[in-house]
Amino acid sequence: MNLFQVGAGSGGIVVLDLLSRDPRVSRVTLIEPDVYKPHNVHRHVFPLAAVGRKKAELAAEWVRERRPDLVVDPVVADLTDPAMHPAFEQLVAGCDVGVCAVDNEVAKYAFDALMRAAGKPWTLGEVLSGGIGGWVHRFTPGGPCYGCVASHLQRTLTEAPGTPPPDYATPGGAVAEATVPASKASIEVIAGLHAVVTQGLFRSHTVEGEPSGKTGPIPSPPNGEVHEEFTSLLFTLARVPGVFDDVFRSYRFRIPKSPACLICSAVPAPVAGEDLDVALDQALARLGKE
Repeated sequence: MNLFQVGAGSGGIVVLDLLSRDPRVSRVTLIEPDVYKPHNVHRHVFPLAAVGRKKAELAAEWVRERRPDLVVDPVVADLTDPAMHPAFEQLVAGCDVGVCAVDNEVAKYAFDALMRAAGKPWTLGEVLSGGIGGWVHRFTPGGPCYGCVASHLQRTLTEAPGTPPPDYATPGGAVAEATVPASKASIEVIAGLHAVVTQGLFRSHTVEGEPSGKTGPIPSPPNGEVHEEFTSLLFTLARVPGVFDDVFRSYRFRIPKSPACLICSAVPAPVAGEDLDVALDQALARLGKE
């Protein structure tokens, strides 16, 4: 099993650590451009002495110390760098499952585009501001893209009482990421769920996309088993009045591919350049407001 992961921050390194211990994983390619900084220390596994070094190199050393037999290829590069796109395409072509562990919206859309073009399944973990909970999303070939999921959840959950508006944004817009830092404990809980969901794809990475035409919360199975047919998993970590009524509660959502999505849906007929620009502007405006 070959993994392609982007992000080795406080959550990404936990996901990487857990997945790399799985004997089914034989190779990991890690994309991470950042340098380890002093403010990272209190929520990361790397020591203070490592400040100033590249996170990708530190993560590779961490994994190799625990799995000497595992091939780890750290790539110090920005996923959104156009000059690196051909190289990223080649790397993704050789992977089985993708793991996205970044808190940058532009990078999430870029990762989604790479994985969809290669027809590979992938997962994404997101910690909500303040560590009150988090999301884990799973994407499979033929299923909804990140844009479909982000716009659907933002539209649905902001209209539903007792649920928080998730921190989603437009692909190219300026966004405020998590404004209240989460604790290391909260980050590790969501990262652990992210790893478990990803391991589920190890068994089914050749299966076609999510069932279409179904949406909304999925009832918990009576036998307590994890339900495989979901797109997004929300797990609460704190009771917040007006946001989460229950703590340590999971919600699973099955989200269909949107036929109106301009990111992953095929354009039925040739469109003039000016008309396409207008349509894209309108779509991005809807994503930002809904």
